[in-house]
Amino acid sequence: MPDKQKQLQGYLAATATLVIWTSFVLISRLGGKSVLTSHDVLALRLITASLILLPFAGSLPAGAWRNRQLWSLAMLGGLIYGVLVYAGFKFAPAAHGGILLSGMQPFLITGAVWLIAGNRPSRMRSIGLAGIAIGVSCAAVPYFTHWSNESLLGDALLLLASVAWAFYSVLATRWGYSPWTLTRAVALGSAILYLPIYALWLPKQLDAAPLSLILTQGLFQGVGATILAMIFYLRAVARLGPERTAAFLALAPVTVGVLAVPLLDEPLTVWLMSGLIFVSLGAYIASRPAPIPLRR
Repeated sequence: MPDKQKQLQGYLAATATLVIWTSFVLISRLGGKSVLTSHDVLALRLITASLILLPFAGSLPAGAWRNRQLWSLAMLGGLIYGVLVYAGFKFAPAAHGGILLSGMQPFLITGAVWLIAGNRPSRMRSIGLAGIAIGVSCAAVPYFTHWSNESLLGDALLLLASVAWAFYSVLATRWGYSPWTLTRAVALGSAILYLPIYALWLPKQLDAAPLSLILTQGLFQGVGATILAMIFYLRAVARLGPERTAAFLALAPVTVGVLAVPLLDEPLTVWLMSGLIFVSLGAYIASRPAPIPLRR
């Protein structure tokens, strides 16, 4: 496949991921502010995804359930990420999630690539990362001026979730599994590990939640965030590499801020506009160098 066609497919997949990730922040915070526990939201995500993916489990590669790499990715990208991110949204605002989950990815993934593969960022990528850092900081200023102990806990959980996702992204690329294989293995593996623990020991509030909330969280988290976003994200990573994909998705926190203007009647501030300009320029510059392949 020609490089230009691969890049086009990669950026289309990254754009679809950006849309879903932006929605994920808003809907996950909605779940965090509801009567549902964070354990409920993760369970709804895994139950819905598993019901859809279970018919396709038989076509996983031979020996998939004995593969330590796939179980490691299920732990990182499914279980650990899910537990941390939904717990974080119980305490931290949506804007913090956009900044800490997507805005931090270019830096965390660059660090993970350096640690795992020994690839240091190029000069052009470093310049782009600096632009993204300035832009994310501008977008963050209105939201991080006043902290509480509760929001600090939420921010810490979201940052840890972002670290887990960064290492998942790099290892998924390094080990070379297809997006479809990983989507099934991560969702079903996480369900196998989590749902028995949830059913037996974790607190639940499903009976106190309206059916509309349960359906919204189940369908979006299970179909949108777990299946569609995973396939689009991994396809973008396969075409562009984890670093270039992360640079593009750094637009997410600014996108959340821009969408809040018409949807939540929030002002279009100078900080937000500055963030949009710097992140856009930084993402463009960081995406220019050819991705360095991760060797197995």
